[in-house]
Amino acid sequence: MDGMADERDGVPLTNLDQELFPGAGATKRDLIDYLDVVADRLIPVLRDRPLSVIRVLRGQDRFMQKNLPKYTPDWVPRTTVWAEASKREVSYALGNDRRTLLWFGNQRAVEFHPALALAATPHRQTHLIMDLDPPEGGGFAVAVSAARLVRQALADAGMSGAVKTSGSKGLHVFVPLAGDPAPEDVAAAQRAVAARAERIDPELATTAFIREDRNGKVFLDATRAGGATVAAAYSPRIRPGVPVSFPLGWDDLDDVTPGDFTILNAAELLGDRDPWVAGMPAAQELSAGLIEEGHTIPVARVQAMHEGKRRAKAKRDAAES
Repeated sequence: MDGMADERDGVPLTNLDQELFPGAGATKRDLIDYLDVVADRLIPVLRDRPLSVIRVLRGQDRFMQKNLPKYTPDWVPRTTVWAEASKREVSYALGNDRRTLLWFGNQRAVEFHPALALAATPHRQTHLIMDLDPPEGGGFAVAVSAARLVRQALADAGMSGAVKTSGSKGLHVFVPLAGDPAPEDVAAAQRAVAARAERIDPELATTAFIREDRNGKVFLDATRAGGATVAAAYSPRIRPGVPVSFPLGWDDLDDVTPGDFTILNAAELLGDRDPWVAGMPAAQELSAGLIEEGHTIPVARVQAMHEGKRRAKAKRDAAES
């Protein structure tokens, strides 16, 4: 029946038996079935947040879609956001209901990257986020060790978070925030958490933004702030086998790898559970000490840009002398 339209919740579904992307080992039907089963867990992490998706169309490279295409059905909930960079209004979807998820699945939207703030309060980041990225060739175990450094740095500041696989190679730690912290204070606190984790074990982890400066260590990425996005809990990823970003207990990290959780088995592994909700601590005020320390740490991207210019000049000077 491939090519014939199927329908679910009034959403026409097409080409369900095609492979999702080369090397996926899963079909479009597998994606839609997965989104359908986990909708009640995925929607809460997307709800009312401007949603970017990563789509992978047949014969094309993956691309991130922010602005909704003209052919989007009227019933897809949406919000408009002013994009300073392109000086235009961008119409983002809100992943607020099952039909919207099914429609996106049919559009071959594999990855779901919600904004860090709700549409109604765009300047209020809801979580402090650390992204732990193991080095090329580094296994998942080193990312786990780095996540424990982050956990320790947070605990030392009287804070705690929940952990999930990124669905790629690493881990994400999320700390829910109370009150109305200023965006620059959240960003500063993230830099401080990374710096403190690095100080606990500088042989294992690094805050070096420039890749060649990492020397085979786990990168403590504190840049998930402001207009950034991060793959949602339960989001599939465009990787062989279609792994999903899967919430875990801190004690379970030694027993798993990111590839253990895919769109083919995650729903069954979850059963009726919602480990992201279960593992998420109560919202916390940002530690004043973290904010204060963080404001003394340069913003990574800015620092990297200056450093890149400095190195380029040093090379030119050396070539001329």
